[in-house]
Amino acid sequence: MAKSKGIIKIPASLAKRAKQIQVLLMDVDGTMTEGTVTLLSQLDGSALEIKTFDAHDGQGLTLAHTAGLRTGCITGRESAALTRRAHEMKMEFIYQKQPTKIPALEDILKTTGVSESAVAFVGDDLPDLPILRRVGLAVAVGDAVLEVKLAAHYVTKAIGGKGAIRETVELILKSKGVWDEMIEKARA
Repeated sequence: MAKSKGIIKIPASLAKRAKQIQVLLMDVDGTMTEGTVTLLSQLDGSALEIKTFDAHDGQGLTLAHTAGLRTGCITGRESAALTRRAHEMKMEFIYQKQPTKIPALEDILKTTGVSESAVAFVGDDLPDLPILRRVGLAVAVGDAVLEVKLAAHYVTKAIGGKGAIRETVELILKSKGVWDEMIEKARA
């Protein structure tokens, strides 16, 4: 989104794509988080996994839900922390342990009855490419790998785990013309 005299201007072709979005999906590690997987060794030989989620991304997901967007994540890993966060964010679709992500996308398309053009996906790495090439709004986080950035319709200024999801939600809601209304409905 280019800035012009302090006002964010969304290019018409991008706004047209974003306006159609009904379902917002995302990868997790590297998009909802910085991509760091922290394992804390325990005395019994096991390890606790620690994930850090951004509060601004959380507010963005809350606003998306309030605006009527259906949300979800598709990830190759499994994490109790993600399950909890996704439920807190009222995500409807939570697909974990997905070695390939297209079957999950196809299941979501079938469940929602929407076309691929009504789906946005936020990704950061090579396993996200098949989905990014199919959806109506392909978003790469600011620190995504080059191949993902090249496949994206939009690259966020924010990096993964530091506001990229919020930026994507803002893009969609501003394109739909409901951003100002959502500001008034923001809640903790």
